[in-house]
Amino acid sequence: MATLYTKKYQQKKFFVEQGLLTSAGYLVNEYSIVLQPHEELSNTIMQEKKIYAETYQCPEALYVKPRITLVHFKQHQLMEMHIVRQIKNITATLSSFKVELKDFGSFPSHTIYINVVSKVQIMDIVKELRASQKLMKLDDDNKPHFLTEPNIGIARKLLPWQYEKSWLEYEHKHFHGRFIADYVLLLKRREGTKAWQTAGKFMFENINTATTQGNLFGAA
Repeated sequence: MATLYTKKYQQKKFFVEQGLLTSAGYLVNEYSIVLQPHEELSNTIMQEKKIYAETYQCPEALYVKPRITLVHFKQHQLMEMHIVRQIKNITATLSSFKVELKDFGSFPSHTIYINVVSKVQIMDIVKELRASQKLMKLDDDNKPHFLTEPNIGIARKLLPWQYEKSWLEYEHKHFHGRFIADYVLLLKRREGTKAWQTAGKFMFENINTATTQGNLFGAA
């Protein structure tokens, strides 16, 4: 019994020292896996968000950087190393592709966003991530939310008047941009906080798994 107690104590001490455990239990983070436009395009979109914030009294529009969120979830920080390993496995097989942005769309009656025209390859990545959703499920009340409609948000959680008035303008407003997607970012923030940190950047390596396996097992 003493040995078992000692092992448990040492394990708990290790988790506390690593920042994985508090007196209330294992630490929980929010995570997002995202595609991010290049800096010049991001600045252009942020300028559009600034105009929206000032015109429609919506400072919240400035809080979120321009991103395409592939999946958002909560998970114990203890699981992060496994999540990172799985993202590496997925992105190793992916190839770079062009993302085309055109004009604006909306989710009535709360969100204005920039349309993403090139959706197929983005949704293919989401499909790959969805196959690993068990890693992203904290519990039955906290399941991962996967992207269903690729977009880059201008403003979300709008009041009815903000949405109705701004959509009259943005329904007819034009926007065009493009960027090459060649990596995803894993972002995280401590539950209950606002600031996101980058937990990892994963380049698309375009490794042909079938060819690799053939090299490993076929040649003698």
